[in-house]
Amino acid sequence: MLKETDLEKVKSIARMLLMTPVHKTPYSPVVVQHPFTATGFVMIFDKGGRNNFLDLTKNERNIERWQEFMKERINSAKDLWQVYALLNGPYRLAFLKFATPYLSSKDYSKLLADAWVRSENPNMDKNFTKKELLDLFKKAAPTYLMTKDEYQTWKNLDETVTVYRGVTSFNGFDRKAMSWTLDEEKAKWFAERFGENGKVYSAEIDKKDVYAYFGCRGESEVVVDPKGLQNISMVEEVEQVIKLTM
Repeated sequence: MLKETDLEKVKSIARMLLMTPVHKTPYSPVVVQHPFTATGFVMIFDKGGRNNFLDLTKNERNIERWQEFMKERINSAKDLWQVYALLNGPYRLAFLKFATPYLSSKDYSKLLADAWVRSENPNMDKNFTKKELLDLFKKAAPTYLMTKDEYQTWKNLDETVTVYRGVTSFNGFDRKAMSWTLDEEKAKWFAERFGENGKVYSAEIDKKDVYAYFGCRGESEVVVDPKGLQNISMVEEVEQVIKLTM
């Protein structure tokens, strides 16, 4: 990786992604899919500072005006993080994938950590295979990937680590995922968070196959090589209790 991030190259990647089509969904114009917006309703500012409210699903001219506005924001960014902040969350890992050749090790590792923990379900990102996702972590520098406290927790893991994963019908088919937790109660929370009867699994894994620990959201998450998971077994089937009030 580069010693210093090439900001101009990163901006060129962002501008490329900006020009991808705005994909409509069944909930458009409220919800769309695009690297720089999750909604078809956007606000831009003209040179006089006046607000202009646009519907990106209405016509191509609105899209062109919005793209020109966003291009100016990209071009005026002072650093990598100002570019990154413009992105729609679900597309941040994809941005990292394209921008990697132009990033320093420090910036790459910190972007990976942020994109991973802010993604709702990075294990199911359609832009990556599991091998590609794991390769992202293999390239990262642990001291930049994690905070000091997270790094110490990761370093102090036992040689054999017990991990837990709570699943629902949405992701229950994938027991060999990369995201697990050290906290069984947190796994239970994941199993019941969508109001259904989920399941909690436990597994064992060698410390060498754990690539990161993230505690920033209170999830005690560990990122693992799924091939290293051993003795996967269901420890609990969570029954959702519905309380009725009179």
